[in-house]
Amino acid sequence: MKKLSAWRSLFGCALLLCMACPLEAIAADAYPNKPVRLIIPFPPGGGTDILGRPIAQKLGEKWGQPVTIDNRAGAGGNIGTEAAARAPADGYTLVLGTVGTHAINQSLYTSLSYDAARDFAAITMVANTPNVVVVHPSVPANSIRELIALLKAKPGTINYASPGNGTPPHLAAEIFKNMAGVQITHVPYKGSGPAMTDLLGGQVQMMIANAPVIIPYIKSGKLRGLASTSARRPAMLRDLPTLAESGLTGYEADTWYGLFTAAGTPKAVVAKINADVVEILKSPEIDKLFAEQGAEVIANDPAEAQAKVRSEVAKWRDVIRAINVKLD
Repeated sequence: MKKLSAWRSLFGCALLLCMACPLEAIAADAYPNKPVRLIIPFPPGGGTDILGRPIAQKLGEKWGQPVTIDNRAGAGGNIGTEAAARAPADGYTLVLGTVGTHAINQSLYTSLSYDAARDFAAITMVANTPNVVVVHPSVPANSIRELIALLKAKPGTINYASPGNGTPPHLAAEIFKNMAGVQITHVPYKGSGPAMTDLLGGQVQMMIANAPVIIPYIKSGKLRGLASTSARRPAMLRDLPTLAESGLTGYEADTWYGLFTAAGTPKAVVAKINADVVEILKSPEIDKLFAEQGAEVIANDPAEAQAKVRSEVAKWRDVIRAINVKLD
């Protein structure tokens, strides 16, 4: 009887597995049959918003369903990211996360309401962009070395803007401050748009800003670019040295973007979204558009994207410990 019971259990498990596979396939074939929401966990005008909108537009055209942008800003991207983590696991709520929301914040915030690896199904890494050190034209510095000399001569007199506490530009500036041995005062904003407004107006004097946000202002001469945070010079800013070339050896702090949905979403649905998003990202139109913004398309598979999140959480944990920054 025990053997018979064991065989029945095995048969039951096998039957459930066989039933699950067709159900997942059916769910993927039907997806999407209603509007999809793409959460941008920052205000309009930032790098996440700039890259997310064309993806949403192209997905809407491909799927024949609206893909609406939901700018859910606050707490360094945590509010919108948490909303995505708590959404139904059906693929109808997506979030365009960043190195901040899905790596840095895990160690930066002492009480975070989501786990970047556990609570999300990664769809694909979307793009990688450098950050750029920029100053208002009133700042008498034309290079990083001149800026560091100025900061050391007048410690604490220059303010730097960021899109908010815990965002990649904030951490990039803290690493710069630590490596250069200078004192600058942090002024956090609720997104890159408001920060850029005050930087352009001279209310703050410098910022490490994401390339898609800052390139137009550097080209127009409204802001002065001094260096990029990337390992190599950005394609759209070849004349701009890196911080490592400018004397901060080993400095590197880029921003990556990834597309995620709630953990537990059927794998077949995740695979379908991945295939459609990757096709869009690899299209000549989007590749050119992103390149003009200083963004390098990544477009990988869900397993690679999930592995990237895990490795980046570990990497930034070490960085945050080293510079000793914590937020409530």
